[in-house]
Amino acid sequence: MKMKLRQDHSFKAVSRTVAGLFLASAVLSACSSIAPPAEENSDWARQRDQLQDLDSWELRGRVNVRYDNESHTPSINWLQQNVEYHIRLWGTLNAGSTLIVGSPDYVTLESGGETRSASSPEELILKQLGYELPISQLNYWIKGLPAPDSEFQLSFNELNQLTTIEQADWTINLSDMRQYGQISLPRRVDLTRPRNDIRLRFFRLSWTVDELAEE
Repeated sequence: MKMKLRQDHSFKAVSRTVAGLFLASAVLSACSSIAPPAEENSDWARQRDQLQDLDSWELRGRVNVRYDNESHTPSINWLQQNVEYHIRLWGTLNAGSTLIVGSPDYVTLESGGETRSASSPEELILKQLGYELPISQLNYWIKGLPAPDSEFQLSFNELNQLTTIEQADWTINLSDMRQYGQISLPRRVDLTRPRNDIRLRFFRLSWTVDELAEE
């Protein structure tokens, strides 16, 4: 489903659609068996369904980007509302204070008093900031879901928690899972891709989710 991003849809207006933070400590129970394949794992099926329904959320944290022999670690604030997203990066000379606003068919990037637009967020970010952020898939990966556009491989730990997604030449490692109501979300996400030796590390993530997490 595609939705045209309205130009007058402000960051503040979208923010009001996201409810308060429901954070609880992660609960780990001992388990000696190896997690079964994803399609037979009832715990994963339930978590997958909950995450697919979670389409409005906000996260704050840091992201370390290693690309083309350079390293940058801006702060990040990502606000997702259905198919629309507002991503703010700040705290490094490369990112400055950058706001990325987009939907599946349109994206704008505001930085240094200038606004640029494109149909692809990846192309725009690479051109303007000098590194790759796979925004189109990250909407899924950052929550702990494979993107729906290509084949994938999943790995689980002994607690039936999803730990690794391999998809589109990327390897996504999820760790330090935290409980938000009925939903588990990662505090750290590491992404690597052999081509161009790209490494992304999202860490110290703090999530705000809507009332769905309480159900």
